Amino acid sequence: MMHYTYVLLSESAGRFYTGYSADLRKRLADHQRDRVRWTAAHQPVRLIYYEACLSQEDALRRERFLKSGKGKRYLRNRLASHLSSSKCSKLERH
Repeated sequence: MMHYTYVLLSESAGRFYTGYSADLRKRLADHQRDRVRWTAAHQPVRLIYYEACLSQEDALRRERFLKSGKGKRYLRNRLASHLSSSKCSKLERH
């Protein structure tokens, strides 16, 4: 079974939400249907990045890294062209 670490962009707040899930499609549907408190208050959100991991432990470790200072820098570099075109650069911890 695959596990996923993902980053959503809140277009209204210009902020990012980082999470993990074993079922990425279901989790994204939960975000879209306002079943997650943070994203319910920051709609619309859209998926801008995800990684697949072979274990839950690896996905959780990757989520923690992406929420850290080094992880935020990694994402800013990885998503540089997207961030410059959308003018969003706040990688928040959630």
